[in-house]
Amino acid sequence: MLSDWLDLSFEGKTPRSRTGGPANGRYRLLGSGMLELVPNTPQPEAYSCVISAGIHGNETAPIELVGELLAALETGQVRLGAPLLILLGNLPAIAAGQRFINTNLNRLFRRDLEESGPEPDRARELMATVDAFYARHQDHPPLHYDMHTAIRDSRYPRFAVEPYGEGPPTEENQWHWLAGAGLQAVLHQHCHSWTFSHYSRHYHGAQAFTLELGKVAEFGHNDLTALRPMSELLKALAEGVLPASAPPSRMAFFQVERELMRESEDFSLCFAEDTPNFTEFAPGRCLARDATAGECRVGNTPLAVVFPNAEVEIGARAALLVATTPPPRT
Repeated sequence: MLSDWLDLSFEGKTPRSRTGGPANGRYRLLGSGMLELVPNTPQPEAYSCVISAGIHGNETAPIELVGELLAALETGQVRLGAPLLILLGNLPAIAAGQRFINTNLNRLFRRDLEESGPEPDRARELMATVDAFYARHQDHPPLHYDMHTAIRDSRYPRFAVEPYGEGPPTEENQWHWLAGAGLQAVLHQHCHSWTFSHYSRHYHGAQAFTLELGKVAEFGHNDLTALRPMSELLKALAEGVLPASAPPSRMAFFQVERELMRESEDFSLCFAEDTPNFTEFAPGRCLARDATAGECRVGNTPLAVVFPNAEVEIGARAALLVATTPPPRT
């Protein structure tokens, strides 16, 4: 059943059996695009793992990685050793091959959400499912990897965004695991952003990251070879064993200095539309013009842009402006 679950989820169909499992555990369907796997005997090093993909419907590589993981569990190549929650985010958008249907799902993960519509309703459903999963598996520390791909090229095609958190800092082992999984850079967020990974960190104290794993492509056109180390990390987490590790110094580290917001219809970025993520601009360079907010210029120190997108909704973030920072001490 696990090998068919993805396709059935995209088609809006419910498998005949909502329960079952690999030889060393069981699975349970919690709702559309929501699959929980629980081992008979969790490993001592296991985390309570939330693995999410498809929060943006056109980001297909992470969904293919989920498919590989489920196939390995079903065939016994990977033996389940940790509680695992697999979530597919925006199912209608995945089926349509679109980033979203009405609005960006990955800005809606807050408990005081008041909006209505397909994406807000799905955000509430996903948040409730994560809450219940972590409550059921309190014997293991919470972890959440929310996997994405970027809409543009990047100086660092594979990078992690560490959500802002006021609780315990990120564990040292996470930096080693991410480096071992082939991540090339880390971006520290500077404020609450209400993404899915931020939700797990903010409300549950989870080790949580948004993982950008290359560039958007259609199903079947992703370079999964470059993501093989990431696939191995997911399999290790599912087994409840320690993943491969590498020195964090292999990765470049950045800190968000500010968010560039779109405040009006008359808004434009002052650089080419295809500018790669982490492109650096010199002091004084104009980055954007907005009829309401005016010009945005680089200050006294160089800044790089990440996630630039002039077509966001009014009031939404059009880019992150970031500066280099030293690696964490480990």
